[in-house]
Amino acid sequence: MAHRRIQATSIDFADLRRELELPSQFPPAAQAQAEQAAAQVRLPERDRTDLAFVTIDPPTSLDLDQAVCLLPRPTGGGYRVHYAIADVLSYVSPGSPLDEETWLRGQTVYLPDGNIPLHPRVLSEGAVSLLPDSDRAAVVWSIDLSRDGEVESVSLERARVRSRAKLNYAGVQSDADKGTLPPSIELLPRIGRLLSERALARGSVSLPMPAQEVERDGDGWRLVLRPLVPAEEWNAQISLLTGCAAAQIMLEGKIGLLRTMPAPPEAAIEKLRVAAAGLGVPWPDGKTVGQVLASLGPASPKTAAFVDEAAELLRGAGYTAFSLEAPDEPAHAAVAAPYAHVTAPLRRLADRYATEVCLALFEGREVPQAVAEALPKLPGVMASTDRVAGTADRAAIDLVEATVLEQFVGQTFPAVVLDSEPDRSRATIALDDPAVRARCDGRVEAGTRITARLTVADPVKRQVRFAAA
Repeated sequence: MAHRRIQATSIDFADLRRELELPSQFPPAAQAQAEQAAAQVRLPERDRTDLAFVTIDPPTSLDLDQAVCLLPRPTGGGYRVHYAIADVLSYVSPGSPLDEETWLRGQTVYLPDGNIPLHPRVLSEGAVSLLPDSDRAAVVWSIDLSRDGEVESVSLERARVRSRAKLNYAGVQSDADKGTLPPSIELLPRIGRLLSERALARGSVSLPMPAQEVERDGDGWRLVLRPLVPAEEWNAQISLLTGCAAAQIMLEGKIGLLRTMPAPPEAAIEKLRVAAAGLGVPWPDGKTVGQVLASLGPASPKTAAFVDEAAELLRGAGYTAFSLEAPDEPAHAAVAAPYAHVTAPLRRLADRYATEVCLALFEGREVPQAVAEALPKLPGVMASTDRVAGTADRAAIDLVEATVLEQFVGQTFPAVVLDSEPDRSRATIALDDPAVRARCDGRVEAGTRITARLTVADPVKRQVRFAAA
C-alpha cells in the first residue's frame, strides 16, 4: 500500500452544506451589529495585561477562546493558574439580531474547507479573538492549586488582557521536550500531569484514540490519523480544571448549566472487563477504566479494539439546566466530577451564559434575568446543534473516504478489526493507510489483523464497504 497515492483530488463540500442547511452568511442586521461592535471596542477597566498570556491551538485556528498563564504561587508553594476566556457578551447584546442568530446556530460547525462560525468572523476571528499583541476583553479565571493539585481558591473577573504569542500543540510539545517552554507556560507539563493523575484517581476516562482528520494535500484532500501529543492533554486539563470550578460555583449558587453524562451501568463495565480478558489487556484489581486506558502500551490491534470497546461507555452527554435546586445527577462520567462548559464562548452558545452565571454568583449579585431565562432553553438548542455538528463532521469524513477509495474497488488493504458482531459475520475495521474506518463483511475477530477487499466506494451515497479477503 505504501507506494499508492491515496488522495482525492477534487471534492466539493457545497452539496453537504446545502443538505445540512448550513447558513452561508449572517443576516445583514446581525452582520452590521457585529461590525459596529468590532469598531467600538469596549475594554474592561481592570487591567491584567501584566500577565504574559499565550494561546495554544491548532496552527490554522483564528477563533481563539482561551489564553493561559501559569505561575508559582508567591507564598505557601503550589501553583496559580490564570485562564483568560474571550468575553463574548461584551459584544453581543441580549435580544439583538446578532444574539438571535447565534441562538439559531448554537455552535460553530467545522468542515474540511472551512467553518460555519457561531459569530461573524469580524468578531470570532477578529475583535473578540485572543489574538496576540492586541488588548482584548476577557473573563479571567484565577485558580490556586496546592503542591498536589488540590484547588484551594477560585476567583474570576472581567479584565483586559494581551496575549504574547499564538502557539500550537506541536510547537509546545517540541519546546517541552527540549526544556525551552516560554516562562508563562513552563509549568504546563508539571501542572498538566498533576491534574491528569488526580483526574484518573477519581475515576475520569480519556480515550487514547488518534483523531481522524481530513487535511489538504496540494490541490486535493487526504485522510490522516493525528495522534494526540501530551501537550494537548496538559492544555485540556487546564480547561477541565476551569470547567469543574465553574460547576462548583453554580452548584453552590443553585443556578446554572452543567455539562453532564450518566455513569455507565455496571453491566457495561463488566462487558469491557470480559473484552479486556479476551484481548489480553491487563486489568489489575482496583484499577478504574480510565487508569487501564492510560496504562495501555504501544498501539496494537488488540489495544485499538479495547479502546473502541471502551468508547461505548461514554454515551449520553448533554446539558442540564437548574435553578433553586441542584440536579440529582450533576456529574459528568468521563470527568468524574460536576463540570460545565465555560471556556469556548466563541464556538459554543452555552459557554456565554454559564460564564455570566458564574460571574454574577462570584460577585454576589443576582443572575441577570435574561441569562436566567435563557438557561432552561439551552439544553435543547445545544442538543440539536450538537447533532448538526456531529452529522457534518461524520458526513465530510464519509465523503472523503468514499472519494479517496473510489479508484481502488476490488483491491485489498491491511486492516485492524476494531469490533465484530457476536456471530463474527460483520465487523468494523480500520485500514492502515489511508486512515479509513468502515464496515467489513465476513467472519473476523476483534483485535486481529486481516486483509480486507474493498467492495463498495460510493461518493454519492457516502458509503464504503469491505469484505474479509
